[in-house]
Amino acid sequence: MASVDDKKSSVPFPMPVVHHNAGGWGPLPSNLPQQFVDMPYAPFGRGDRLGRSADFTQLNQYRREAAENRKYRGRGDVENQKNEEFQYKFDAVEDQSFHLVDKVSQKKTSGFQQGFKRSYRGRGRGRGNFNNSGRSGQTYRGGQQGGQRGRGTGRDKRDTNPKIDRQSSVKIGADWTLIEQFDLAQLTKLSTKIPDAEDLVWAGELAIYNDIFDRCSTKHPIPLQRMDNAEFYYVTTTDDPAMEKFAKENAADVYGTDAILSLLMASPRSVYPWDIVVQKIDGALVFDKRDTATFDFLTVSETSHEPPTEAPGLYEDDRLSPEQLAVQRAAQSKDPKLMEINSPSKLSIEATMINQNFSQQILRSDLPRNKLELPNPFATTDNTENSGPQPAAVAYRYRKFKLGDRTLISRTELHGIAEKRGEKLYMTAYALNEWDSRLAGGIDWRQKIDSQRGAVLATELKNNSCKLARWTAQSVLAGADQMKIGYVSRVSRANPYDHLILATQFYKPKEFANQITLNINNMWGIMKMLIDLLFSKEDGKFVIVRDANKPIVRIFSVPINTFKDDDDDDSDDNQADNDDNDSSDED
Repeated sequence: MASVDDKKSSVPFPMPVVHHNAGGWGPLPSNLPQQFVDMPYAPFGRGDRLGRSADFTQLNQYRREAAENRKYRGRGDVENQKNEEFQYKFDAVEDQSFHLVDKVSQKKTSGFQQGFKRSYRGRGRGRGNFNNSGRSGQTYRGGQQGGQRGRGTGRDKRDTNPKIDRQSSVKIGADWTLIEQFDLAQLTKLSTKIPDAEDLVWAGELAIYNDIFDRCSTKHPIPLQRMDNAEFYYVTTTDDPAMEKFAKENAADVYGTDAILSLLMASPRSVYPWDIVVQKIDGALVFDKRDTATFDFLTVSETSHEPPTEAPGLYEDDRLSPEQLAVQRAAQSKDPKLMEINSPSKLSIEATMINQNFSQQILRSDLPRNKLELPNPFATTDNTENSGPQPAAVAYRYRKFKLGDRTLISRTELHGIAEKRGEKLYMTAYALNEWDSRLAGGIDWRQKIDSQRGAVLATELKNNSCKLARWTAQSVLAGADQMKIGYVSRVSRANPYDHLILATQFYKPKEFANQITLNINNMWGIMKMLIDLLFSKEDGKFVIVRDANKPIVRIFSVPINTFKDDDDDDSDDNQADNDDNDSSDED
């Protein structure tokens, strides 16, 4: 038996040489093992994915992995730790051994361009120009107007995002000075506390809501009537006598109407161009509109992926017989105006008239109106003496808001009184209209609105996000208890004059704002930012302009006499109209 000493001597264990590295980890460059000399080194990360060196059966998987690598590129310090020894290096000597055999260049044609020799992209102006341009103090009857346009927007189905070049809502003058510019996306990050409201004056009249419209459906629709005897007023801030009185009393720091303020509050959702005039006079801000501004007209499919264009085309209704189609083609070829019913300008006028008629038709005419503190401030003597068209049943509610260190007075509108469980609730009323679901990228209301009204509203929110946000902002400003939304559709796709009320729905404004992801704090945050910015400037005139083709808002400082010619022209037109009326009365 071997002893312990013999076992120890039979198992040799030489001690390795360990070089001390006082400045870090690992061997020093002077004492590297011979087998590792000149070998490149790259850091290894646990998150690195080890793939196969060659695998031609799973190309899609490697494409996904390559996309993920591009997605996470630049994160961490992995990119900075790349070793140059592992990167591709160009070898000039090796490159000289290759020779190009065929030097004829071949013209490549994209698959999306094959077979298309012409460009069919429609061009439009957004809302376009109107004869009834929404001048201050101008009234609009409830009758409907419109032309006709045809089927075929001129777009190819594969052109999923056609470019539409719109024109600015106002011509930028050479003497205008740009003082501020920001993206619309930046406005969505603003927020402030919701201000408290105080009622100052009530004016106008209110009627009771007719609850028979709660029961209308596609099986029992209600025809939309034309309120030819009702007049609507779109008076700007500086032409409002009540606002002028408040300004003389220095009752607030900021003045504006709900139509102007709601446009600014919903501006991040806007697509069409617009402009607002702001005057700073004696330390007070007045938000105003130009006499030729058109934003009082409602937009249609403004935020749609395929908005309507001004490009005309032949329109055919698939529900017509061949004989009727032949008659329609002949009529359209004789009258070019019949080919424009689906242009932005005609759709805007049609939607505005529908909204006016709907807001008055849903009120009870068999009951007397509730007269408020003051009469309608914009009605003329002829209107009040029942000798002509009567003012629409609208209440003007002047409210004061405490917005930080500033006070704001706004003229808001209410459209009726809804009686529920013995309680009277103030309401606003608006109407969504269906013009052609095939061209609007929507769904057929007659098939879905009774059973899937939520889907219809979701589609409208996608196509008319800015318009719904403006309505909600106006209802919040007015302090409405309920907001009535009507769904109005054409009797036929080719008839822009006759409409049916298919459904109605009540919403609470604040709950509806949450439903359409409209942040009320953000609405007031936008106003506070603009007010603070303009108060930091000297007295003068400013114009807030939304770019026609980019989501950018610019604020210009303009000469004090800017747009004065428009005011003079408007005064001349009004004087001419009055002279014509006087002469007709004498005859």
